[in-house]
Amino acid sequence: MSIQWDKIKERSDELGEKLSGSVDPKERHIIQKEHSQLSSLLEKYNQIGLIQSKIDDAQKEVSMTDDAEMIELYKEEIAAFQEEKKYLEEQLDDVMYPPNPYDKKSVFLEIRSGAGGQEAALFANDLLVMYTNYALSKGWDATVSSYSETDLGGIRDVVLTIDGKGVYGHLKFESGVHRVQRVPKTESSGRVHTSTATVAVLPEVDDIDVTINPADLRIDVYRASGAGGQHVNTTDSAVRITHIPTGVVATCQDGRSQHKNKASAMKMLQSRILSAHEEKTNAQMSEARKELIGRGMRAEKVRTYNYPQNRVTDHQAELTLKKLDVIMTGQIDEIVDALREHDRQERRKKPFTVS
Repeated sequence: MSIQWDKIKERSDELGEKLSGSVDPKERHIIQKEHSQLSSLLEKYNQIGLIQSKIDDAQKEVSMTDDAEMIELYKEEIAAFQEEKKYLEEQLDDVMYPPNPYDKKSVFLEIRSGAGGQEAALFANDLLVMYTNYALSKGWDATVSSYSETDLGGIRDVVLTIDGKGVYGHLKFESGVHRVQRVPKTESSGRVHTSTATVAVLPEVDDIDVTINPADLRIDVYRASGAGGQHVNTTDSAVRITHIPTGVVATCQDGRSQHKNKASAMKMLQSRILSAHEEKTNAQMSEARKELIGRGMRAEKVRTYNYPQNRVTDHQAELTLKKLDVIMTGQIDEIVDALREHDRQERRKKPFTVS
């Protein structure tokens, strides 16, 4: 796509002149935002131009010498310049085609067993282990906020709170139906079954992102269930908050403190309400959760985990890896990187216009 840099420069200069004069405060904010973006674009564009000039000069030197040692040095220099140029071009893309503003946020990652009964619940537990290990490998904090277990060690549903920088930008593409193909432990004939689990990734938002009227909330406290010792079963520390106008619900039973659980549940509620609002804004008429994770049916999938063939296929990035055993330990960087690059390419398809 051809970018008209002369028009960008012209527009940037025009906005700069406006800002130097008398401008209405509300209009100034809008002008400053556009001017900042265009200035950043021009800065990156000029930096890329300088690097390209250095590459051209080095390539010219290679063609003018027969000294093998000098040629090798110039080639190393060219490789370093090309790496720097690639980095600058990625930065230019992020300015020209901005990523999701919530990419730097922490997340609530929810996993629910789907089609497949007990096997689906066991698979949901496997996904919980995978995401927890991945989060820890990145230096993020991972805490189970709420969960519901089955009697065979599976999970009906669980919410994992992952705190860290850039978590949503890495994990947002995990939302959807994850399909597993394997022989269940309870299957005596050795027949491969297909089961599913759904994943929903919601960015943690601030109070300024979502305003909630306290009068619209119903707050229930109850005794937490699951692991945690006697204290869990004798104290009403678990909290469930319902946003009455939308029906959105959030629960937390992680800590012994009712106050802390209430704060965590409120953050989760805000994230779910924001997600629902954005889905509506984007003209997706179904409920946010259904749009985000589907209905858990076998036909809807973003990724397939095939145990007999030790293969994982991500259908969004169109990537297949023959190392499922490694992936399930939490080493999913290769998939995450492919999804982020796919997102970058998709954003580049959107037209960039100068006002």
